[in-house]
Amino acid sequence: MSHSYSRPASVAIITVVYVIAAVAGFLCFRNTSAQMPELWALLLADVLATVIVWFFGLVYRNVSVYDPYWSVAPPVLFTAWAFYKGCFALPVVLLLIAVWYWGIRLTGNWLYTFQGLAHEDWRYTRYRDSQPPFLFHLTNFFGLNMMPTLLVFACMLPGFGLFETGTAANWITWLGFVICLASATIQLVADTQIHRFRIAHPGQFCNVGLWKKGRHPNYFGEVQMWWGVWIMYASLHGIDWHILAPVAMTALFLFISIPMMERRQLARKPGYAAYRKQTRMLI
Repeated sequence: MSHSYSRPASVAIITVVYVIAAVAGFLCFRNTSAQMPELWALLLADVLATVIVWFFGLVYRNVSVYDPYWSVAPPVLFTAWAFYKGCFALPVVLLLIAVWYWGIRLTGNWLYTFQGLAHEDWRYTRYRDSQPPFLFHLTNFFGLNMMPTLLVFACMLPGFGLFETGTAANWITWLGFVICLASATIQLVADTQIHRFRIAHPGQFCNVGLWKKGRHPNYFGEVQMWWGVWIMYASLHGIDWHILAPVAMTALFLFISIPMMERRQLARKPGYAAYRKQTRMLI
């Protein structure tokens, strides 16, 4: 199905793809920011970059070309916005530290698990194998590429709001920052534990460490990360419609990602049903 490239060659190819996408997004923003609200221009640039990544996913017959986008886009976009606005107030600096820590960790985890362009994530393969080609391409473009881009951009809106708050930060701002760091650290610990467990116990489900406390501690960390960004925003702006951003991210994991993963685990891992009954979903 996918092209056969070595892992180093595959990483190099994806790096080039993302550089092309970033340059295209930059040029798009530069040529549209004077004609529309700046955040809309940034969203358009984000969408164009996604289209380019999607296109190369078609070229290499592998939807997993998109996988790093989730963790690469937010640090790049926030940093570019900081330079564009010339704003490095304390709330913005805290946001950048938190998002870069989260993004580097999550991208590192992708790189660790990435097997090359010859391998496609099982979720995408399932859609490819179960749907007619035309329907799959619609699912691929709108559901597997564009929807995550739009959702992550929506979850970034509270972060963009921090650029309008001035230099002040209060203890709740710092609390949100600590929650972001704790969230990425929880993900780091959870992913490290499951990687080591899989090496020692191939074919079994992980039920040690954080995985003994919750069935999806890595997903918990991801959801909590975006709540942390919102808390930073709410500490300076109050509670408004921006709360829909972390609510939407929570809904994604509760109603799509976790059920999909658990159906796979129940079908493939003996004993998972009992573990599921004994162990809470997230916390």
